[in-house]
Amino acid sequence: MTRAIERREVALVDLLDRVLAGGVVIAGEITLTIADIDLVRISLRALIASVRVENEEEERGGRQGVRHDG
Repeated sequence: MTRAIERREVALVDLLDRVLAGGVVIAGEITLTIADIDLVRISLRALIASVRVENEEEERGGRQGVRHDG
């Protein structure tokens, strides 16, 4: 059984509001390699959320898997 996926348009403002309301984590890695030798590895993790939401999460014990360095 297959379900049809309903397509709907979402305004950029609505999308941004949803992301900030719940937060999103972006993670990635880049490795600079020359002649099969890894020279540089960059690991990046970014949390995007509104200050209000993040403060509420911290009061509840923080987000699981997110480290605060400050």
